[in-house]
Amino acid sequence: MKKQLFSLAFVTILGAATTQSAVAQAKLTPGTVLVGSEAMYPNKTIVENAVNSKDHTTLVAAVKAAGLVETLQGKGPFTVFAPTNAAFNALPAGTVETLVKPESKATLTKILTYHVVAGNLTADKLMAAIKAGKGTASLKTVSGGMLKAMMNGPKNIVLQDEKGNVSTISTYDVLQSNGVIHVIDNILMP
Repeated sequence: MKKQLFSLAFVTILGAATTQSAVAQAKLTPGTVLVGSEAMYPNKTIVENAVNSKDHTTLVAAVKAAGLVETLQGKGPFTVFAPTNAAFNALPAGTVETLVKPESKATLTKILTYHVVAGNLTADKLMAAIKAGKGTASLKTVSGGMLKAMMNGPKNIVLQDEKGNVSTISTYDVLQSNGVIHVIDNILMP
């Protein structure tokens, strides 16, 4: 009997949490996406939204250290491949701490702008470019480097940097007033 009551209580709590999540999602304005458990509003800039994502605190700190806040609040449009905190944490120990030092600003800026492509490249546009390129789309980054976009399965886009490292897009089409963000799981290196 106790086990049944516990199970019933657990199901009730789980159901309430699921309902709250569904209600929260339903309250979002059209085009709004949750990233890092926070709403990313399509009428805000890349920076205005990114500062609210709990999954992108390291990226935001790096953007500030590189002096790119004003740029990424500009008119754009920009396509930003935004690495998560976990992606930064996967770098060798001390890398992030070194990159955010003032003397590393040029290197940090080059790495961050390697994650940005001019234009508004939604997932549909990326997939169309990959199809037109017979399996690969070359993307010129703001830093002047190149990324390769490829399909990994029917609906999964991956990016390959110039060193051969691969990053998977985990969240697509986070629309912004000045572009689009795609969340990625690894750091891309020029």
